[in-house]
Amino acid sequence: MATRKQTPRKKTPAKESAVKGESYACESCGLVVTVDEDCGCVDACEIMCCDLPMKKKTRKAKAAA
Repeated sequence: MATRKQTPRKKTPAKESAVKGESYACESCGLVVTVDEDCGCVDACEIMCCDLPMKKKTRKAKAAA
C-alpha cells in the first residue's frame, strides 16, 4: 500500500476587523453595507452575503470640479 506525503498547509493571511466608515459590497447581488460601529472583536470578522464573504470597497477620489 502506497502512502502519500502530507504537504504542509499554507496559512491564510489574517483578515482585519470591520472599522467604522468602511463599506463592503456583495459581488453576487450588489448589496452594499457601511459599518456604523467598530465591532471590537479580537479575531477578524467576515461580513457575509449570499453565502460569500463581502469585499471591502475602496474609496474613489472625488473628481475636481
